[in-house]
Amino acid sequence: MILFLAAAALAPAAAPSCTAEGAHDPKLLKYICDSEQAWAESVATGDTRAVKRILSEDIVGVDPKGEIYRKPRMVEETAKASNYFNSNKIGDVLVRFYGNMAVAQGSETWKRKNGKQGRWVWTDTWLKRNGSWQIIAAEDLEAPAK
Repeated sequence: MILFLAAAALAPAAAPSCTAEGAHDPKLLKYICDSEQAWAESVATGDTRAVKRILSEDIVGVDPKGEIYRKPRMVEETAKASNYFNSNKIGDVLVRFYGNMAVAQGSETWKRKNGKQGRWVWTDTWLKRNGSWQIIAAEDLEAPAK
């Protein structure tokens, strides 16, 4: 039993999965999942490029505290986030496709510089408009750590 527990502790964590429901192009699923991962990682890096690319100009989001945000605020907060976060790793993502819309739902596990750890679960609504896929609505909730 002790050997099993030691082996389990040393085993690499399973990579997060990105799965889809509904008719879709596999390249689009990869784009959405890679974009969601880039947004999650930007919390620890402060790199705003992904946020600027994937958030629509008219996005309305709800942060984990219940506050409404728009794109300019998210870009500004992302640039400062690396002052507070050591890491933010994406978990499993499910993307459901509905023609020119997609709903992505997933989770992230984060660590702050002060040692606090936590988890967010989220829903992002993607829309294909003018040939580009972007997030038009987002909602994040703080959830118990797994």
